[in-house]
Amino acid sequence: MTGFLNICKELIRSFVTPTTTTIPPSFPFSSISSSSPSPSPRLPMDVNNPQKKRGLFAQCSFAIVRNASLTQDEADSLASELRLHDALVVVDNYPENKLDIRGLTHVISTSFDFPDYEQCCDAMIPVVKPTWVQHSLARDKLSNPRQYNPDPRLFMSDVVACASSLPEGDADAIAGGVVAMGGLFSARLTSQTTHIIAIDIEAEICVMAQKKKVAAKIVLPHWVDDCLKLGRKIDEQPYTLPNPEILRPPIDKPPLARRKAAQISGATNPDPDHKPSYNGPTRKLEKVFKKKSVMLSTDLGISSYLRGILDGIVTVSGGKLTESVADADMFICKFREGDDYKMASRFGKDVGNLGWLYYLITTDEWTSPLRRLLHYPVARHGLPGFPGLKISLSNYSGEARTYLENLIIAAGAECTKTLKQDNTHLVTAHVVSEKCAAAKEWGIHIVNHLWIEESYAKWKMQSITQSRYTHFPHRTNLGEIVGSTQLDRKVIEEHFFPREDTDMVDTTHSGATKQEIQNGNIANGGKKSKAPNEQIRTPGVSRFIATGKENITPSTTNSRKSKEVASARLHEMTPDILLFEKEKKRVGGVVYGGRRQKDEDRVPVQHGRKRSIDEASEDEATDVTETKKTKRGNPPPEMRLLVSGYKKWVNRAKVEDSDKKQLRSLGILTVQDPSKATHLAAPSIVRTQKFVTAIAFAPVVVSTDFIDACLKEDALLDPKKFPLKDKQAEASIGGSLEKAIGRASKNKHRLLEGQNIYVMESIRGGFETFKAIVEANGGRCMLWRNRKNMTVPSTRADSEESTDGGASSDLILVADAANNNVLWDRFKQMAEKSRRTPRIVTADWLLETAISQTLRPLQDYAV
Repeated sequence: MTGFLNICKELIRSFVTPTTTTIPPSFPFSSISSSSPSPSPRLPMDVNNPQKKRGLFAQCSFAIVRNASLTQDEADSLASELRLHDALVVVDNYPENKLDIRGLTHVISTSFDFPDYEQCCDAMIPVVKPTWVQHSLARDKLSNPRQYNPDPRLFMSDVVACASSLPEGDADAIAGGVVAMGGLFSARLTSQTTHIIAIDIEAEICVMAQKKKVAAKIVLPHWVDDCLKLGRKIDEQPYTLPNPEILRPPIDKPPLARRKAAQISGATNPDPDHKPSYNGPTRKLEKVFKKKSVMLSTDLGISSYLRGILDGIVTVSGGKLTESVADADMFICKFREGDDYKMASRFGKDVGNLGWLYYLITTDEWTSPLRRLLHYPVARHGLPGFPGLKISLSNYSGEARTYLENLIIAAGAECTKTLKQDNTHLVTAHVVSEKCAAAKEWGIHIVNHLWIEESYAKWKMQSITQSRYTHFPHRTNLGEIVGSTQLDRKVIEEHFFPREDTDMVDTTHSGATKQEIQNGNIANGGKKSKAPNEQIRTPGVSRFIATGKENITPSTTNSRKSKEVASARLHEMTPDILLFEKEKKRVGGVVYGGRRQKDEDRVPVQHGRKRSIDEASEDEATDVTETKKTKRGNPPPEMRLLVSGYKKWVNRAKVEDSDKKQLRSLGILTVQDPSKATHLAAPSIVRTQKFVTAIAFAPVVVSTDFIDACLKEDALLDPKKFPLKDKQAEASIGGSLEKAIGRASKNKHRLLEGQNIYVMESIRGGFETFKAIVEANGGRCMLWRNRKNMTVPSTRADSEESTDGGASSDLILVADAANNNVLWDRFKQMAEKSRRTPRIVTADWLLETAISQTLRPLQDYAV
């Protein structure tokens, strides 16, 4: 009897002891998958067997996220295995309801790409891959969840490495790198090992792995080094023992991509001009739009027909289109601007572009619009620092090339199919190509695609001095990892919808938007009305998240902020400072205190490039560019006039400045960029850079008498009454100037298309002068420096899709008439080696060809 009472007391004690309760009090039992039996409260031990040990996962509560790579059957099987070890499990029911994370200790997913991933991270709930379960059971101990995180930023998370016969310091360095990037490192070989780092296939661990048939790749330490340099996991094949490719002698054959970049599939264009690919006009989707509201922004510019198609797809799939941001679950727009964009972003809506919407329709799988760079709306004016850059691509093909072209455009730069000397950057997957050879010769920056991707993701131009952007592993084609960069919501919030922005939020009404206030949704002392469908709930903030930074004194914060503001102000003023220093060198000094960058007739500073001075009396070293905004009080310009050889302004800066202001008041804006000029004024046909280059743009040519007359009459006169007449010069070019302008209009800058024209470094007038003339007429101009072993770049360096068939067989060198047989002989050798006909001509051939807009006979100008 005593023994029975003792057993009863022990049972009662086990029930009432608080520490024995392992079920989270707020666990969402209503969310448990209906296909699995409901779990019952667990006891610390079996009542029939008090000594039975609790399962490994007795203290854990799991949610399993289903997706394309983890089906319902696989999720149910995993859930059953967890329950066998006393776990509490729920299989998600996306997309009908959001995952209730209260009480969860772990989330199991093969991908980080599910709607509540960020919420899990904020609440410090680890997200692990299914392999975490098997590895924990194999060790009979809960493994470190960090090494099983599916976030691709931890690119070594699927690596379990061990080292063989390496120096102790090298082994420690490799171990630290692998673990830091999410992987695991073991001192000995196990059945879970995926990579063996060794330099000899005959090492002890390598022999053991082969004997026991362990499915592990044996790679050189170089593989880990290159992965860490790039910040990406690259293919192991070139590094695999016993015969690694990277140890073979270098060859000229470019490395081929061994796999396609699957990350960019369906994400190559932020603004696709085609309808989403699906079968049938009313295809029903099972997941992505179920119980979801979608809002299409007006800035998409789609037709009513396409809108009707999208409406039909969303509606038949269980969702609806809405016109209210408050009601929307998904907000689709083109640009990162506007009140609707800011409101949707701040309240945690899924904000994506049309490309993202099409991707959802095509795959019927939810993906975050931040996962792929071109699934998120673009900035209208591009990334600061990128407008004005000319970037060319090499060694990328297919979707990867299209993706990078659109990414460059989205960043605000110009993507050129041809590589010329005025290109600023060459983005390449490897350095074995003619474009790379030409870029090295011309001093063009050569970078991999990570530079453009990470600059766009971080919304700041990254320095090309970082080795990761100029690293090209031997025998590896980096096209394999295109698209592996993702956007950072914190960066986007900082630049496009910061919390301190008061344009959208009125803090006097508890976070209510101004639009709600204007619509009458806020009343009675700042309380929100109960009108249906008009309330926006702020996403819940985890209690684990700190509300502000600690241990930062106000003086430190203010000092840092002041420095940032001062640095920004100084950066904005730099062009004006450089302009002031430049104008101090002008004859007559700085005019009226100098010009600012925003002035219409300012003289911009040319950074990093010398400008040549032609033999004419005017200064060709300066360039004047108009701005988009006109000066206050001046009428919009009716004429953009390029002036060349006007003797009245030579060495008379004050007179020039006064006359230009008077002309501007009459509606005549003087410019120095030939491509922007509508009219060209000169005393005669002069051989200056501005005059000869401008002819290619077919302006109206007038005499400088037009300027004198307008200034005298203080009125805008008819330019047709002041045509430029120069019979003597017209005879030398073989026709009238009027006919030359007509031919220029028909040529459309293609007079020298396909021509490779070299110019001697010491030519009179300077290389830059002739380069501008050649390129204005569609040719390719290169500097001839008489170097040994020079080769003629193939036309494939201009466009990888073109052939050499359309190229001219003549190779032209523009030279001075002075005898220089050494330079010419080497040029002839280079041309003949490239199977071209060498043509050495005087500068007159190029000047008269450009002025007459006809190809002059080369033999008539031979040196």
